[in-house]
Amino acid sequence: MSDTVIQVENISKQYRIGALEGYKTFRETLVDAAKAPFRRIAGVINRQSTIDNRQSETIWALRNVSFEVKQGEVVGIIGRNGAGKSTLLKILSQITEPTEGRVELRGRVGSLLEVGTGFHPELTGHENVYLYGAILGMDRWEVTRKFDEIIAFSELEKFIDTPVKRYSSGMYMRLAFAVAAHLEPEILLVDEVLAVGDVAFQKKCLGKMEDVSREGRTVLFVSHNMQAVKNLCSMGLHLKEGRLLDRGNAHQMVDLYLKSITSASSFSLEQFWEKPEKAPGNERVRLRRIRLIPESEPPDMIITIASSLKISVDYWNMVPQTAIVVNLAFYAIDGSLAFVSLTTNEPTWNGRPFPKGLFRSTCYIPAHLLNEGTYRIRLLFLNESAHHLYDHPEAVVFTVHDTENRGIRWYGRWQGIVRPVLKWTTEQLKNPT
Repeated sequence: MSDTVIQVENISKQYRIGALEGYKTFRETLVDAAKAPFRRIAGVINRQSTIDNRQSETIWALRNVSFEVKQGEVVGIIGRNGAGKSTLLKILSQITEPTEGRVELRGRVGSLLEVGTGFHPELTGHENVYLYGAILGMDRWEVTRKFDEIIAFSELEKFIDTPVKRYSSGMYMRLAFAVAAHLEPEILLVDEVLAVGDVAFQKKCLGKMEDVSREGRTVLFVSHNMQAVKNLCSMGLHLKEGRLLDRGNAHQMVDLYLKSITSASSFSLEQFWEKPEKAPGNERVRLRRIRLIPESEPPDMIITIASSLKISVDYWNMVPQTAIVVNLAFYAIDGSLAFVSLTTNEPTWNGRPFPKGLFRSTCYIPAHLLNEGTYRIRLLFLNESAHHLYDHPEAVVFTVHDTENRGIRWYGRWQGIVRPVLKWTTEQLKNPT
């Protein structure tokens, strides 16, 4: 008997830009089925015009992806934002169907794609444990049997009878992960769910996933944290623009991915969308532009450790009388978090809730803070309770270069992610008597 538990054969996923696929009545489905042969004939007659229109209105999130995963393997799926990683997991978890190709899964599947998706804000944590467990496929008796273990893992015993609408985003994530992590599936699919929460709890979650893998279960893990992929995964899949570039040892795949980023001749210092309906975001907030500008040098000059930086974020507030906090997280190329800065002192605009409209928030990074290396900025919009409104994980990617004038005769790379210039004094002390 084969030990292959996931078999993916030439799957592709096409999305129509700006289109929403709503629910259909039974009558509409029958009519569509009856019209299908005539549409195929018309498509043959007008093949070229159909192809041209389809190319202009659709995108391929995945294209001809094939691979297999053996039982007990822990596979890291890596690639830049928009590479198709989350789409692949949604197809494997049967949330969406592929446009082309087939997927064969052997065993019960548990998915942690968007932690807390099934939570109801008016219900308590206790009640949401049962609700979320049911959504993830757990029987009530199974949730009851593991309830104490779930709550202990989440470390939320004092707040378990509080409505989750009063939880912070970190508490929300703790409880949701605790429920999902105590499933016992043969295949566990994990998207970037560890981005929120303190470092100690992230390590605890990674430890739980390691326990799952040691039990012989199969894990597919999507993350921008390359160090976590190296530590947790045995195999790696490298996706780029919807295609599978390579598959192999996780350490080798991470190294190749990092080299492909650092060898790029130009990085994304700006992203811009002219119209809200085409901009990333949701019904609460939409991103118009994020731009990194070196203040001490012309914009076309390279960024050095002596450069002061300005990061401006333009966004549409879609809901009047609301509060918005802009959060920028700076990550090193290996996924290590350098620091976070947010407008905590400005959840309001001019002392009032944000009206509906276009706004700009600007962050100023002083010179001599970042060490040389490549950095990724993750942009998050939060509300006043620190709940996520929208997450843009790869907003800006840039490289900081060293300067030659160091004042000492050493030309190796300085240690650390940050490299601040701190005040020092040296004085001669009198000899002790």
